[in-house]
Amino acid sequence: MQTPNRPATEGMLAADGTKTHILIVGAGPIGLELAVVLKAMGADYLHLDAGQVGETVSRYPPATTFFSSPERIAIAGVPLRPTGEGKATREQYLTYLHGVVEQFDLAVQTFAAVQAIERKPQGLSVRTSRGTIVCANLVLAIGDMHHPRRLEIPGEDLPHVSHFFGEAQRHFRQRVLIVGGKNSAVEAALRCHRAGARVAISYRGRDFDARSIKYWLLPEIQALIKHGVIGFYPETVLTAIGASAVTLQRTAGGDAREVEADAVLLLTGYHQDKSLFESAGVTLEGPNRAPRLDPGTMQTDVPGLYVAGTAAAGTQNNFELFIENSHPHVAKIARSITGRDAPAGLINRAAQTYGLAES
Repeated sequence: MQTPNRPATEGMLAADGTKTHILIVGAGPIGLELAVVLKAMGADYLHLDAGQVGETVSRYPPATTFFSSPERIAIAGVPLRPTGEGKATREQYLTYLHGVVEQFDLAVQTFAAVQAIERKPQGLSVRTSRGTIVCANLVLAIGDMHHPRRLEIPGEDLPHVSHFFGEAQRHFRQRVLIVGGKNSAVEAALRCHRAGARVAISYRGRDFDARSIKYWLLPEIQALIKHGVIGFYPETVLTAIGASAVTLQRTAGGDAREVEADAVLLLTGYHQDKSLFESAGVTLEGPNRAPRLDPGTMQTDVPGLYVAGTAAAGTQNNFELFIENSHPHVAKIARSITGRDAPAGLINRAAQTYGLAES
């Protein structure tokens, strides 16, 4: 009998000490694409995720529109055909991912968090919230947006402060201060404005970087700021948050100023949880503390441990690795583990079609 309110795919792991040739951790787009390929190749694999299928996508604000075209983020040869303006929304993409799972009858163990990885003579021992799995090959497709970047300032944990943006309607007739200057901050500012909020933005930069903002949003935010509809405090940092106001300090120095705010959204980005790499002994290097790996196979310096998708980039400050240029990871990993090429048509070739780098 299944546990109430849990997906039917749960409960598949056998007793503690289950063995498998391949274990995939992460059921986002690239993890699912790899599962489709391995299943088609007849490989012995298990697949699990700490949350639900598409967990990271599910945490996007409602009705978020992808920047990438549908062709680039489609997986496993299944067309993605959203309605509307041609870009997929959060809701449409989640439905699409769930459809891929059902079309290929993928067995994904959801709500099974990996807690630690240990190298042993018989293989990699993976301790999860549901037992231990021993595998010869482990693929971490865990993404890179696990925890929000905290500012570590007074008032950051007050009830009206959030590191996530949810429903804009919540901020109707509120004075909302948004901290950040990339796409998530700009999109939140526009949505809150449309929902009837009085919006202001604090950004440590002087101007918005067009490369970091959806091209259809940039002209609108610039116009609203120019006409004083949305407040803008460039070259400022937030130093304290009070019950009804915040303190902003100019990056160049000088007097601080107070800005009234009923709600504060700290949309300053996310960082990757490195604990699984660290427990396995993977070398982390560079400013992003990215896992050291062979770009030809995606295998790390721990034999049998592979990385797929944006997880390969570590904590991205300037984004270079996305869904669309991670598809080649699937072919490389499948070839390295099985010694055979993946079946034609099951891997998105957008990287080659659009001239994207194979990272």
